[in-house]
Amino acid sequence: MARIKGGLNARKRHNRVLKLAKGYRGARSKQYRIAKQSVMRALASSYAGRRERRRDFRKLWIARINAGARLNGLSYSKMMHGLKVAGIDINRKMLAELAVNHPADFASLVEVAKNNQ
Repeated sequence: MARIKGGLNARKRHNRVLKLAKGYRGARSKQYRIAKQSVMRALASSYAGRRERRRDFRKLWIARINAGARLNGLSYSKMMHGLKVAGIDINRKMLAELAVNHPADFASLVEVAKNNQ
Protein backbone atom coordinates (compact mmCIF):
# COMPACT_ATOMS: atom_id res chain seq x y z
CA MET A 1 0.00 0.00 0.00
CA ALA A 2 1.26 3.46 -0.86
CA ARG A 3 2.29 5.87 1.86
CA ILE A 4 0.07 8.92 2.32
CA LYS A 5 1.85 12.14 2.98
CA GLY A 6 0.34 14.66 5.42
CA GLY A 7 0.76 17.77 3.29
CA LEU A 8 -2.92 18.23 2.50
CA ASN A 9 -4.00 18.07 6.14
CA ALA A 10 -1.22 20.42 7.21
CA ARG A 11 -2.25 22.89 4.49
CA LYS A 12 -5.88 22.76 5.69
CA ARG A 13 -4.84 23.38 9.28
CA HIS A 14 -2.56 26.26 8.28
CA ASN A 15 -5.24 27.87 6.15
CA ARG A 16 -7.79 27.57 8.95
CA VAL A 17 -5.48 29.47 11.32
CA LEU A 18 -4.49 32.04 8.70
CA LYS A 19 -8.16 32.68 7.94
CA LEU A 20 -8.76 33.44 11.63
CA ALA A 21 -5.75 35.80 11.57
CA LYS A 22 -7.07 37.76 8.60
CA GLY A 23 -6.83 41.48 9.30
CA TYR A 24 -3.90 41.21 11.72
CA ARG A 25 -0.88 43.39 10.97
CA GLY A 26 2.28 42.18 9.27
CA ALA A 27 3.54 38.67 9.86
CA ARG A 28 0.67 37.96 12.23
CA SER A 29 -1.59 37.41 9.23
CA LYS A 30 0.98 35.93 6.83
CA GLN A 31 3.26 33.49 8.66
CA TYR A 32 1.68 30.40 10.17
CA ARG A 33 3.75 30.15 13.35
CA ILE A 34 3.24 33.78 14.35
CA ALA A 35 -0.40 33.76 13.23
CA LYS A 36 -1.06 30.68 15.37
CA GLN A 37 0.30 32.42 18.48
CA SER A 38 -1.75 35.54 17.78
CA VAL A 39 -4.96 33.58 17.16
CA MET A 40 -4.49 31.53 20.34
CA ARG A 41 -4.01 34.71 22.37
CA ALA A 42 -6.99 36.39 20.68
CA LEU A 43 -9.27 33.44 21.41
CA ALA A 44 -8.17 33.39 25.06
CA SER A 45 -8.80 37.13 25.33
CA SER A 46 -12.24 36.85 23.74
CA TYR A 47 -13.20 34.14 26.24
CA ALA A 48 -12.05 36.35 29.12
CA GLY A 49 -13.87 39.30 27.56
CA ARG A 50 -17.15 37.42 27.53
CA ARG A 51 -16.75 36.71 31.25
CA GLU A 52 -15.87 40.34 31.93
CA ARG A 53 -18.92 41.57 30.01
CA ARG A 54 -21.17 39.69 32.44
CA ARG A 55 -19.45 41.40 35.38
CA ASP A 56 -19.82 44.81 33.73
CA PHE A 57 -23.54 44.32 33.13
CA ARG A 58 -24.11 43.24 36.72
CA LYS A 59 -22.31 46.42 37.91
CA LEU A 60 -24.52 48.52 35.62
CA TRP A 61 -27.73 46.88 36.86
CA ILE A 62 -26.73 47.37 40.49
CA ALA A 63 -25.94 51.05 39.86
CA ARG A 64 -29.34 51.58 38.23
CA ILE A 65 -31.22 49.75 40.98
CA ASN A 66 -29.35 51.74 43.64
CA ALA A 67 -30.18 55.03 41.93
CA GLY A 68 -33.85 54.11 41.65
CA ALA A 69 -34.02 52.89 45.24
CA ARG A 70 -32.39 56.04 46.61
CA LEU A 71 -34.92 58.19 44.72
CA ASN A 72 -37.53 56.29 46.76
CA GLY A 73 -35.68 56.67 50.06
CA LEU A 74 -33.96 53.30 50.38
CA SER A 75 -30.45 52.00 49.79
CA TYR A 76 -29.64 49.15 47.39
CA SER A 77 -28.70 46.66 50.08
CA LYS A 78 -31.77 47.36 52.22
CA MET A 79 -34.00 47.06 49.18
CA MET A 80 -32.52 43.73 48.13
CA HIS A 81 -32.80 42.41 51.68
CA GLY A 82 -36.42 43.57 51.93
CA LEU A 83 -37.31 41.87 48.64
CA LYS A 84 -35.65 38.65 49.77
CA VAL A 85 -37.53 38.67 53.09
CA ALA A 86 -40.78 39.36 51.22
CA GLY A 87 -40.14 36.31 49.02
CA ILE A 88 -39.97 38.32 45.80
CA ASP A 89 -37.51 36.57 43.52
CA ILE A 90 -36.69 38.97 40.68
CA ASN A 91 -33.30 39.25 39.07
CA ARG A 92 -31.19 42.40 38.89
CA LYS A 93 -31.59 42.74 35.13
CA MET A 94 -35.37 43.03 35.43
CA LEU A 95 -35.14 45.31 38.48
CA ALA A 96 -32.84 47.65 36.54
CA GLU A 97 -35.27 47.60 33.60
CA LEU A 98 -38.12 48.54 35.93
CA ALA A 99 -36.06 51.29 37.58
CA VAL A 100 -35.25 52.91 34.25
CA ASN A 101 -38.42 52.41 32.19
CA HIS A 102 -41.23 51.85 34.73
CA PRO A 103 -40.54 53.99 37.81
CA ALA A 104 -44.05 53.61 39.22
CA ASP A 105 -43.84 49.81 39.25
CA PHE A 106 -40.35 50.03 40.72
CA ALA A 107 -41.63 52.36 43.47
CA SER A 108 -44.23 49.76 44.44
CA LEU A 109 -41.46 47.16 44.80
CA VAL A 110 -39.49 49.60 46.95
CA GLU A 111 -42.53 49.99 49.21
CA VAL A 112 -42.80 46.22 49.56
CA ALA A 113 -39.11 46.09 50.48
CA LYS A 114 -39.56 48.89 53.04
CA ASN A 115 -42.43 47.05 54.73
CA ASN A 116 -40.44 43.79 54.96
CA GLN A 117 -37.25 45.01 56.59
